[in-house]
Amino acid sequence: MSSPQSCTEDEAPDAQHAESTRGSKVTSERMALFSFCVLLAAAVIVIYRLSVENWLSRKNLQTLNEENAALRKTLTEVKSCSNKHLTCPEIPKVNINGPCGCDEGWEQHGGKCYYFSTNKSSWTESRDDCRAKGGDLVKIDNWCEQIFLKTRLNRKMDDFDDMFWIGLTDAVEEGRWLWLDGSPLNTSLSFWADHEPDNWTNENPDGEHCVRMGEEEGEEPLKTCPRSYCC
Repeated sequence: MSSPQSCTEDEAPDAQHAESTRGSKVTSERMALFSFCVLLAAAVIVIYRLSVENWLSRKNLQTLNEENAALRKTLTEVKSCSNKHLTCPEIPKVNINGPCGCDEGWEQHGGKCYYFSTNKSSWTESRDDCRAKGGDLVKIDNWCEQIFLKTRLNRKMDDFDDMFWIGLTDAVEEGRWLWLDGSPLNTSLSFWADHEPDNWTNENPDGEHCVRMGEEEGEEPLKTCPRSYCC
């Protein structure tokens, strides 16, 4: 005759198995969630880096486009300078009543009249003389004008000290170069000589605040402080 048996011992392995299965399932879910978070974080980092690189690329492209536009403008000005046929000759005859007329002793170029004085005088004296003649120390507005002046002044120079005053000064604020009409110097139109401007104080403790133009062979045309002048 058989007797009843307890099922506790027989069911224990099944309960442990179920608990183990649930534990494994939770661990797998946590691992999956952790992996998903890692992948999500990696994706966010990649997207952020790509966004930054894209922004930098767009910024660099914009800068390159601006530089390209500036170079194209400069090239156009240089080409127009080299290809330009002047209405009047480079050193015109005096023709006060004509369309290209300038007063006697003045030279015409690009619709303007220029006076080149070889008198030795200070910048202030030179400007006063220009104004007495109805003009002012020259302001350079474009490449054509700069090339014209460079060529004309070089022909009039016999040595280094024969360079010419122009209407450019930093007397208002050291290092801030302004034309006499108050407009700033366009650096794309300037050709400073080596180590210029240097505000040299050996001869004058106040330094140098005005500019001369002209060049010896192999040198650039703009230096601080000369003798002659150009209206």
